[in-house]
Amino acid sequence: MRINVKVTTLAMKDEVCKQGDEYNVRVKEPPREGKANEAVIRVLAAHFRVSKSSVRIVSGQYSHHKIVEIRAG
Repeated sequence: MRINVKVTTLAMKDEVCKQGDEYNVRVKEPPREGKANEAVIRVLAAHFRVSKSSVRIVSGQYSHHKIVEIRAG
């Protein structure tokens, strides 16, 4: 499944909220050296109860708006 994600960095806590067709993901990490993207993958994997290797950023690697693919299992 592919989902649209809007990322907020430097948040107070990690969390996932669904608003309409888009997921808002807040992470504590800064948007430097891929740390925020790693956090997004970790937080989404926990939210959907899948392994981190099942979550992949398809588009928007350097943007706040991303398309993320989540594979079951």
